[in-house]
Amino acid sequence: MAPRCWRWWPWSAWPRTRLPPSESTQSFRQQLSTQEQTPQICVVGSGPAGFYTAQHLLKHHPRAHVDIYEKQLVPFGLVRFGVAPDHPEVKNVINTFTRTAHSDRCAFHGNVVVGRDVTVQELRDAYHAVVLSYGAEDHRGLEIPGEELPGVLSARAFVGWYNGLPENRKMAPDLSCDTAVVLGQGNVALDVARILLTPPEYLEKTDITEAALGALRQSQVKTVWIVGRRGPLQVAFTIKELREMIQLPGTRPILDPADFLGLQDRIKEAPRPRKRLMELLLRAAVEKPGVAEAARRAPAPRAWGLRFLRSPQRVLPSPDGRRVAGIRLAVTRLEGVGEATRAVPTGDLEDLPCGLVLSSIGYKSCPIDPSVPFDPKLGVIPNMEGRVVDVPGLYCSGWVKRGPTGVITTTMTDSFVTGQILLQDLKAGLLPSGPRPGYAAIKALLGSRGVWPVSFSDWEKLDAEEVSRGQGAGKPREKLLDPQEMLRLLGR
Repeated sequence: MAPRCWRWWPWSAWPRTRLPPSESTQSFRQQLSTQEQTPQICVVGSGPAGFYTAQHLLKHHPRAHVDIYEKQLVPFGLVRFGVAPDHPEVKNVINTFTRTAHSDRCAFHGNVVVGRDVTVQELRDAYHAVVLSYGAEDHRGLEIPGEELPGVLSARAFVGWYNGLPENRKMAPDLSCDTAVVLGQGNVALDVARILLTPPEYLEKTDITEAALGALRQSQVKTVWIVGRRGPLQVAFTIKELREMIQLPGTRPILDPADFLGLQDRIKEAPRPRKRLMELLLRAAVEKPGVAEAARRAPAPRAWGLRFLRSPQRVLPSPDGRRVAGIRLAVTRLEGVGEATRAVPTGDLEDLPCGLVLSSIGYKSCPIDPSVPFDPKLGVIPNMEGRVVDVPGLYCSGWVKRGPTGVITTTMTDSFVTGQILLQDLKAGLLPSGPRPGYAAIKALLGSRGVWPVSFSDWEKLDAEEVSRGQGAGKPREKLLDPQEMLRLLGR
């Protein structure tokens, strides 16, 4: 807790009415006791879930101190490494997170891998409460033959590559093919399709990495198919991303009107956001484009399309067996209604030629520490409103709490709920009483293990370097990709 600065006043300036000595002493003792009760809380993960949880705790408890631990050297998680480079407005939330990090009751400790450099139990021993907010750091595999072939990539890794995630910096996707297939119909699927098809001159002024920009300049990809196992009503992307695809410079959509027969009647009772999305999709598929739009599409050298009711069965190899040459899809039909709608195979198969397959069927959380319960089937930490089941004082927020769904505002609301539950437990006396050492204990452990944490002021030095490097190219920043280079820049 930061020391107080007292201002001394002459005796004559004190108020004339004062408490009786005994009452004054009692009040002073209560004040001291209250000041000593500084909850030490740590949050694991510095993405939106971590920062929003910290923000709520700091805002609603005047003495709480929050330490944020992050395995990367830099903060902000998927805002930095997941948001598409041509969506800079989404990244403005970093300004809010920076204000939280600047609080004198908050500290950022990057370059610390919880579960390896320090255990969750060691954190629990040092803090009154621990919140796990480390997100979904892996992807769901296709689990089909041929998945291991060169040319089959996870969309998560592809996004990490063009966004500068250090672990993906050495990725070298072969973009020499004419056709790419994206499996999945969520926002990430549309993101990777859009980045593949966007003319490079439109990306030059974004924070995309120079390596990715160079590869995209040489790309031969002209057509991207976005494949889903269910129908138009079940797509997971949102209207903003669809509108961007429809209006993408130099591209034209390939949509089969037969896929949308009867859809107009089925969407009448749909919730308004879903209805608006379907109406836009219908217009793009069924209506004849206006003169201006037709003139824009006619010379377009690139195209994208949506394929529905198709489920991947096998990645097809090239004749020499050294890379992907296509994907075999099972034709499906829908059974059930509403949320219970599922795709079942009809028995028909279809081969789709391509030279690149990007799997975008979902992110996946991983267990962080043997002491923490984990549901491998659902990919979440079992919890009740953020309280980890059977582990008092341990909480979770974000994707590791509810699964990898929703947008940043969804995560914000979810994280505020976890923060509120934690504060309720604190008030009810359900958390450990007495002082806890917090970071002082963890710092000693990390030092003995040769781990060098990175502070938020360290990050701001790296941030300034990135901005400086980007200025020469007219970019907002040129991201640092190599952790060793980052440490050298910090004098480590």
